[in-house]
Amino acid sequence: MDSIEQVILRMDDIVDQCKRDHLRAGYFAVLYRFVTIRIKQCIENGDFDDSARMERLDAIFAQRFFDAFDGHYNNRGEPVTESWKHAFNSAESGDYVIMQHLFLGINAHINLDLGIAAAETMQGQNMDEIWNDYDKVNGILSSLVEQVKSNIGRVSLLFGPMIRLANGRDEMLIDFSILTARDGAWLFACRYAKASDKNLEIQNRDRVIAALARKLTNTGKTLTFLIGIIRWGEFRTLPSELDRLAGILD
Repeated sequence: MDSIEQVILRMDDIVDQCKRDHLRAGYFAVLYRFVTIRIKQCIENGDFDDSARMERLDAIFAQRFFDAFDGHYNNRGEPVTESWKHAFNSAESGDYVIMQHLFLGINAHINLDLGIAAAETMQGQNMDEIWNDYDKVNGILSSLVEQVKSNIGRVSLLFGPMIRLANGRDEMLIDFSILTARDGAWLFACRYAKASDKNLEIQNRDRVIAALARKLTNTGKTLTFLIGIIRWGEFRTLPSELDRLAGILD
């Protein structure tokens, strides 16, 4: 996969599959599709330091999601990392709300995949040269997540009222920090770029990020109870939920 147009077309296919097969992994796929569209617009506007390099990063980055999705749902590709496995398994359980599914996808893709993609894009060159563009990608993602948070009532009617009842115990849902993920992923990218055993570096990082994923779903009794109520208030037909989420992001 060489171009960002090809990435968007593949994202369209995945969103369509999620609608057809009623896969909750589609929540993250919808968000990620819009991130990619924004990146494409920024490339066309010349907003990145190096547009060609940014397109290469986007393709490498996206391929890691495609490989994980195909490995889990379509029985092809490389073995799925523990971070993605937890995100996909959680998507199949039906016990979690839309924001949790989004954060689980972000956790795997930013905290693990982005650092790998950045290092592989640079191919041994100075990692500092890509920092500005790397940071802009995270800024795009962060702005779209804030857009979802601000308008989540259009998809999840009870999310706002119920989460306020959590009385400070909502950190894993509301305060999942894109900036923290960005900084941790950057440190990992720099370590990975210098690592002699890159597979071992990925395995070690994957264990840490999978543990964070488990924290995102093991929310404690009070928040778990409220999440159950929130889920009942979310629209019951998955394709319509995905369309409404896309409407928030468009």
